[in-house]
Amino acid sequence: MKVNNFFKLVIAIAVSEAAGIIGSVFTISAIPTWYAGLVKPALNPPSWVFGPAWTTLYALMGIAAWLVWKSGWGRKEVKVALGVFGVQLFLNAIWSIIFFGLHSPGWALVDIVLLWLAIVWTIVVFYKISKPAAYLLVPYLLWVSFASYLNYSVWVLN
Repeated sequence: MKVNNFFKLVIAIAVSEAAGIIGSVFTISAIPTWYAGLVKPALNPPSWVFGPAWTTLYALMGIAAWLVWKSGWGRKEVKVALGVFGVQLFLNAIWSIIFFGLHSPGWALVDIVLLWLAIVWTIVVFYKISKPAAYLLVPYLLWVSFASYLNYSVWVLN
């Protein structure tokens, strides 16, 4: 791997993981307080599952973005695809702020629906540039689908 590509990989993963770090600032303090008092659905996993799951998903997202980025920043479709990626990453980061920071499962549900659509859009534009990049986002889409169920359930139950 060229040094330039290695740095692109590191940057892409770091940017993706940064979205998780931003979200965790709002999540960590709310888990033992506000979130602990909520009624949760039967399929709600234990809290410890979310950290490793999201860390892995952010790494996969970063690798996917890198695969697209290294195919040529000068190409218009690459810039568009990474712009779409940025939109979904922003929606991802603000979900935790809305849900845990603002204690608003209803508005978080609106955000996660938009996030789900943005992930699908990202997969479509990535697929045109790098099929492996698109496939790396499928676990993320599945997890956000499950998270949407959890978000909806918490909103309804509370």
